[in-house]
Amino acid sequence: MPNRGCRVVMLVLLAALMAACAGAPSSSPSPSASSSPSATVTSHSPAPTAPATAGVVPPFAHVYTIVLENASFATMVGNSKAPYLNGLIAKYGLSASYFGVSHPSQPNYLALFSGSTQGITDDSPHDLANTNLADQLEAHGKTWRVVEQDYPGGCFTGSSKNGQGEGIGSPGTYVRKHNPAISFADIRTNPVRCANITNLVAFDPSAANYQLIVPNECNDMHSCPIATADAFLATFVPRITSNAAFTDSVLFITTDEGEGTAGGGGRVATVVLSPLAKPGFTSSVQHDHYALLRTIEDSWGLGCLGQSCSAGNMAEFFK
Repeated sequence: MPNRGCRVVMLVLLAALMAACAGAPSSSPSPSASSSPSATVTSHSPAPTAPATAGVVPPFAHVYTIVLENASFATMVGNSKAPYLNGLIAKYGLSASYFGVSHPSQPNYLALFSGSTQGITDDSPHDLANTNLADQLEAHGKTWRVVEQDYPGGCFTGSSKNGQGEGIGSPGTYVRKHNPAISFADIRTNPVRCANITNLVAFDPSAANYQLIVPNECNDMHSCPIATADAFLATFVPRITSNAAFTDSVLFITTDEGEGTAGGGGRVATVVLSPLAKPGFTSSVQHDHYALLRTIEDSWGLGCLGQSCSAGNMAEFFK
């Protein structure tokens, strides 16, 4: 057995060893904001797909979107030269804080159809390889049409074509910059899918679940007065609202861009028509083209594209 002196030495050595271990730094330092795995994931994660402002949207039978041109909110709402449009506002719904997302026209059409301006800042022809609303719709068993007044058909890729209005409204010009579908290669190079781009002669309210409808450059107000667009709407809109296909469906009438840079493309008027909507309702919630796309996506459970993923939908309009 060790003697007393040895035991004392051993106790002293043991105490010194314990003190050294207690003062040594840990081999795994405490996580900080910069080194924490959870912090890293958060900083690089994509935009949320279900923002707090997203509400419940009815499962529409059909969705129709009519896009007009280059008129600000103040130009349209309350204008005596647009009695039909203002009658629709009084009867149905108005988004009073709705904005285009860019200038000039083409980026706004791309936003409505793909959730992104695709980096486009002009009205020139572009060939894009990105995912779009038509891809979403087909993946979920939904059908679609892009209805362009005076479009010559045959997957026409020219920048413009003069027309006679197809018996609705005034003669005018079809322009590619107002046809977002033709810019996407998976549509333009596929004759079957490209056949979903039609003109107004072929319009049938029951032809597809989703239909984007674009008047020619006169009837959309681009080159003609607001009264011309109002007369076009007075002739065309009843073809939708008086049809049995409109039951459990919705029609949005919007403008691609307004004046100024508020919201990116200026404040515009967007009218929401639906038997499922609150009559005479005006919303002050801020929306834009991404919110309109998100509303369609949420109605049919399509997921989301680009900037629509971080946009709230327009659920407040519906009962």
